[in-house]
Amino acid sequence: MSTAESVDGLAGFEPVATGEPRHGSFSEVFSDALRGIPVSVRGIAPSDQPMPVHEWLCPASPSDQLLLDHCRGATIDLGCGPGRMCAHLALQGHFVLGVDIVPEAVEQTRRRGVPALRRNIFTPLPGEGSWDTVLLADGNIGIGGAPLALLRRARELLDDGGRVVCDLAEPGTGLSLHAARLVSHLRRSGTFPWAKVGPDAIETLAGGADLDVLHVGECDGRWFAVLTT
Repeated sequence: MSTAESVDGLAGFEPVATGEPRHGSFSEVFSDALRGIPVSVRGIAPSDQPMPVHEWLCPASPSDQLLLDHCRGATIDLGCGPGRMCAHLALQGHFVLGVDIVPEAVEQTRRRGVPALRRNIFTPLPGEGSWDTVLLADGNIGIGGAPLALLRRARELLDDGGRVVCDLAEPGTGLSLHAARLVSHLRRSGTFPWAKVGPDAIETLAGGADLDVLHVGECDGRWFAVLTT
């Protein structure tokens, strides 16, 4: 999971009582998670949910690979995390670029041998209007709590005939908006906006971004969509 730089919250720390988590930015707490410190996400589910970092640090899983089979040509991975998706695509012969706001995520992606940029995805990116695929994996359609704006941004990045490949939440989710934060025993981030999008909401959102729904599928409980220009 990644987010726009505008929600990269509080810089530095502020004094708190001994034993309580200190305040940190989104990037700081996310980086802690990528370095092995247990971090939970608060505010999306009824109870705190552990970040599945162990999955993100592994090679792409079979269900990841089924999702990635829908990518075509040059692919830009928005919110690439530590780069498992990018690395798999590169092994399959794709030109791929990872983009993330978290420095540790970018460094880990580069250590996998894949180009990556630390960048706000709503600021100018290389290859505007020429990408074959925009990848929004691991719920990243929720970045910034504004999936319509994000899909419109993805549309700007795509060439004619390009596609968006995105993970979805389970059916019945519709469009739900959340104020989330990352929490560990060391520090906690400020709140940041996040969204969840289910299969029942993707057609309306795609239409608002001038995209068509080519395919909605499911594999082992994982829902995804392919949208085309």
